[in-house]
Amino acid sequence: MKQAPFYSRFGFMPAAFILGAMAGLAVVYGMGGFQRNAPVETACRPAADLAKKLEPLFRGEIAALTPAKAPIRVSGLSFRDADGRDRTLADWNGRVVLLNLWATWCVPCKKEMPALDALAKKMGGPGFEVVAVNIDTRDPDKAKAWLKEAGISQLAYYADSSAKIFQDLKAAGRAFGMPTTLLIDKQGCEIASLAGPAEWASEDAVKLLEAALKN
Repeated sequence: MKQAPFYSRFGFMPAAFILGAMAGLAVVYGMGGFQRNAPVETACRPAADLAKKLEPLFRGEIAALTPAKAPIRVSGLSFRDADGRDRTLADWNGRVVLLNLWATWCVPCKKEMPALDALAKKMGGPGFEVVAVNIDTRDPDKAKAWLKEAGISQLAYYADSSAKIFQDLKAAGRAFGMPTTLLIDKQGCEIASLAGPAEWASEDAVKLLEAALKN
């Protein structure tokens, strides 16, 4: 019998649950420069073409990926590194990026983290990086401690304790639950998105990313 895809076996944290978990946030964030129904930016037109080209590879363990028909540019999304320095996705321009938003209160997030770590070990380098951003809003040391306890060694630590990165993507119609993952091209444009976990170290995922790196 064919095994169900990873995402369907573990589900994901819906937006309603996330809003409850973030009840302490009193600020309503703006669109962050994204527009749900805006025309495709000229710079992002190649991403739309690439998404269409790669769509046949959205199968098996990554079948839940949604190709970007009107890609948004996400280079401006911001967060901090382990040293507290401000970073944006523009720092990764020139590389394909798999952006993943996770939290310690999100069980599916933690279940997929070893796969993301394995993917980073297998494919990380000058052309590709997994950028996993923690959005815990309290006690940042908790996320660092969990990564160490779980043996996650290949992923650099990035965090946004305001969870604004999630709110910006939600406002743009790209974040419906946790975890949220975006595949981003070398120009900082969205290729595809996924609401929920996936087996990112699987053969299906590796084939997709290898194809993305060739374009």
